[in-house]
Amino acid sequence: MARANGLGTGITRGLALLLAASLPVGLSACVGGPDGGARVQSRTPAAPAETAPTETAGATRIGTGSVKIALIVPLTGPGSAVGAALRNAAELAIEDFQKPDLQILVKDDRGSPEGARDAAQAAIADGAELVLGPLFAANVQNAAGAVRAAGKPVIAFSTDASVAARGIYLLSFLPQAEVDRVVDESVASGRRSFAALIPENSYGNAVEAQFREAVARKGARMVAIERYAPGNPAPAVARLSGLVTGPSAQADALFLPDTKDGLAAVAQALTKAGFSPTRVRPIGTAVWNDPQVFALPALQGGWFAAPDAAGFAGFSQRYQARFGAVPPRVATLAYDAVSLAAALSRQYGSQRFADTTLTNPSGFSGIDGTFRFRPEGVSDRALAIYEIRSGAPTIVSPAPRVLGPSGT
Repeated sequence: MARANGLGTGITRGLALLLAASLPVGLSACVGGPDGGARVQSRTPAAPAETAPTETAGATRIGTGSVKIALIVPLTGPGSAVGAALRNAAELAIEDFQKPDLQILVKDDRGSPEGARDAAQAAIADGAELVLGPLFAANVQNAAGAVRAAGKPVIAFSTDASVAARGIYLLSFLPQAEVDRVVDESVASGRRSFAALIPENSYGNAVEAQFREAVARKGARMVAIERYAPGNPAPAVARLSGLVTGPSAQADALFLPDTKDGLAAVAQALTKAGFSPTRVRPIGTAVWNDPQVFALPALQGGWFAAPDAAGFAGFSQRYQARFGAVPPRVATLAYDAVSLAAALSRQYGSQRFADTTLTNPSGFSGIDGTFRFRPEGVSDRALAIYEIRSGAPTIVSPAPRVLGPSGT
């Protein structure tokens, strides 16, 4: 089967979601190249498909196909701006896919758990076979109860892995996958001793557990972990300084999973303590992906794991041309979720949204690269490794096109 440079022939004018190479050839052929290597290209945005008439942001349906799926997002209340962008991205996916047999029932969860439950119940009553969303963890939990009671799956957008379960899949940027990737690549590059400075918050709790597991799995050594109150890292840096500073430092990699604001204080404290990133490599997660972080002297030469930015850049251009605004980073999640639903409904008939179909270990490839759902609901993603060089990120290890076995 010939590749089409990541563009489906006869199905997509933009970027549609590909299924990985080991899935049935018919599906790979209809939605793009066989290797899961989707590529975004700059182009004039597609005209709206006949099945997806242009509608306002408050419209309740997108498309006129026979397969009904629901999109539950906050169109009013907290998160409404992001919710509107997710809805726009879903519409763009329908247009790009060209006449999929889908009808998206857009439901407003009002940014609340109660609203999510009401939206889910309405979606099931309206005949939805699959629910995409919600966005917030508590809303996912409330919506999932109604959806799973009806025997239907959920593909949600929360980054809280604790809400994942069988049949409740998270198509989101989970920090656990980022931790695994940056630790794996650090060990592959020769780093064998790890230390960490981790904020005392829910994000810190999630990444610490994964960090410990990843270091142990690779057979590396954990030198020390210090926690700190957000915004006040100096005491923790002082406790750790003898292990990560000077020519006799015991660690050769320092894990710093904090936001741009938190990292500013961490970097300042490290510099004051005599930390040298040329001796001990700083490593982090996708929250590093910010120009303010790239400018910090203590993080020059540091590595972080994140999706390849090229996919979002192309999507953003097409979204802006279509809707006249810059999309939030998470908008690609709705685009990929709708594209996945369209591809599966075209290929798998009555088994299109079965758990065994959604958890195929070969996974799927979308705007942000290859991903797959594990049976327990969390997702794996193919991520790139970026190095901060002279105040800018540079890919030093591209995102793999094919995911390896889970837990390795």
